[in-house]
Amino acid sequence: MNDILKTDICVIGAGSGGLSVAAGAVQMGADVVLIEKGKMGGDCLNTGCVPSKALLAAGHAAENARTASQFGVTTGPVSVNFAGAMDHVHSVIAGIAPHDSVDRFEELGCTVIQAKACFTGPNELIAGGKRIIAKRFVIATGSRASVPPIDGIDSVAYFTNETIFENRTCPDHLIVIGGGPIGLEMAQAHQQLGAKVTVIEMSTILPKDDTDLVAVIRKTVETEGISLYEKAKTKRVEPHGDQIRVIIERDGTDITIEGSHLLIATGRKPNVENLGLDDAGIDYSPRGIKVDARLRTSNRKIFAIGDVTGGLQFTHMAGYDAGIVIRNILFRLPAKVDHSAVPWVTFTSPELAQVGLNEAAAREKFGNAIRVVTWDYAENDRARAEAKTTGFIKVITTPRGKILGTGIVGHQAGELIGLWSLAISRKMKIGAVAGMIAPYPTLGEISKRVAGAWYTPSLFSEKTRKIVRFLLKFG
Repeated sequence: MNDILKTDICVIGAGSGGLSVAAGAVQMGADVVLIEKGKMGGDCLNTGCVPSKALLAAGHAAENARTASQFGVTTGPVSVNFAGAMDHVHSVIAGIAPHDSVDRFEELGCTVIQAKACFTGPNELIAGGKRIIAKRFVIATGSRASVPPIDGIDSVAYFTNETIFENRTCPDHLIVIGGGPIGLEMAQAHQQLGAKVTVIEMSTILPKDDTDLVAVIRKTVETEGISLYEKAKTKRVEPHGDQIRVIIERDGTDITIEGSHLLIATGRKPNVENLGLDDAGIDYSPRGIKVDARLRTSNRKIFAIGDVTGGLQFTHMAGYDAGIVIRNILFRLPAKVDHSAVPWVTFTSPELAQVGLNEAAAREKFGNAIRVVTWDYAENDRARAEAKTTGFIKVITTPRGKILGTGIVGHQAGELIGLWSLAISRKMKIGAVAGMIAPYPTLGEISKRVAGAWYTPSLFSEKTRKIVRFLLKFG
C-alpha cells in the first residue's frame, strides 16, 4: 500500500524548468513535491549546456595561447592535458551542483523524491512508494539524445552529449555526425584541444540560422582544420580494427571516413515514455506533449514545460516556461507564451546569436517589404584592439523601423543579442537603439552603429543637404 501525499503542486523533473517552478512556487507559499529519477540539475548541468561550455572554454584557452604572438606574447609550443580539461569541466559542474541539490530544495521547503514518477490517474501519480495527489502537476522531464537508425550503429562504440564528458583521452580523430549547435561546438572544442575532427551533416551546418552568418562559422572552422561534409547522407558505420569507419554518400559518390571515435549529435527527443500519460488523459506523440499557449496539456490541471513539449529546446526557454506556469497556477492569470523574441546562441568561436526572424524567414513572411542593414566587427575599435574582427551584425526591420530580427556572428555575440531580444519583446523601433549612449570602446557599440546605419540613406541624402544649406543661410 502506497502512502498518500497530498500537495498543491507536483513537479516531475529537476532540470532547469522543473527547478525554476519548484523554487518559485515554494517560496511564494505553495506546498511543492519535486520528483527526479536521475541527477538533480538535469541535462543542462550534467551533460549539456554547462559541461559543453566548460570544454569549449578549455579549447578556446588553448587556441588563444597558440595565437598570442599577434600581441607580442611568445608562449612556445602549446601542450594540452586533455584529462585536465575534463577535470575543469567536472569542477564547473561540481561548483554549480549545490544550487540544484536535494539539500537546497529541501531547505527551501520542497519535498524531494528521488524516484521514477508514473501517473495512475488524472490527478495522481506514484513515485518512490508514495501515491501523490496534487491540485496541479508540472511535467518537466526534458529530452535526451536521439540516435538515428544508421546501418551498423550498434556494432560500434559511440558518444552522445550524455557520455562524451566522461572521456578523458583526446581522440586521434573524432567523427561527428550532425552539424547543428551541439555537433559544431564539440567539434571545435576537440579540434582546439588537439584532435583531428570531421563533421558530417545531411543538410547544411546550423540549418536554422541565417545563411550569411553561418558562412562565417563555416569558413572559420574549415580554416582551423575541421573537415566538413555537408549535404552528405550517412549510409552505415562499421568497426575496422580499433578504428571506426563511416561510409557517407555525397553527390552520388560513396566516401569512407575512418576515425578513432564517433559522436552522434543528430538532435534530441522528448522524454514522454513510461510516465503514464495515457492514464492521466494527456495527448502526446513521440515529438512531445501537446500544450496550449498557457502550457496546459489536454488535462487542464497538468502543465508541461521545456524540451518535453517538443518546442524550442533551450535552457532559457524552460526557465521562461516556468514563469508562465507559475502565473497560471499560483495567481490564476491566463499568461501565454510569446516566442517572438527568443534568442539562441551557438557558442563556437566566433559565436553566432539570433533572435526573431532571420532574413529568409522575414522575406517569406513580408516579401520585399523589409529593410536589412549590417555592420562589420572590423569597424569596431574594441574588436580591433582585441584582434577579434571576424563577423558582423545583421538587423531586419519593416520599412518603418520595427525590428523583426537580429543576427550576430562574432566575438561575444551571445552577450550582445540580449539588447535586441529586449527591443523586439518591447516592440521598440530601431531608433531607440540608435539613440542610446553606448560606452566606448565596447563591442556593444556595434548595436548602436548598425542602428545608426539604418538612417544613413535618408540622413545623408541630397534632400537633407538641401535643407541644411537652406537653414545655414539664416546665420
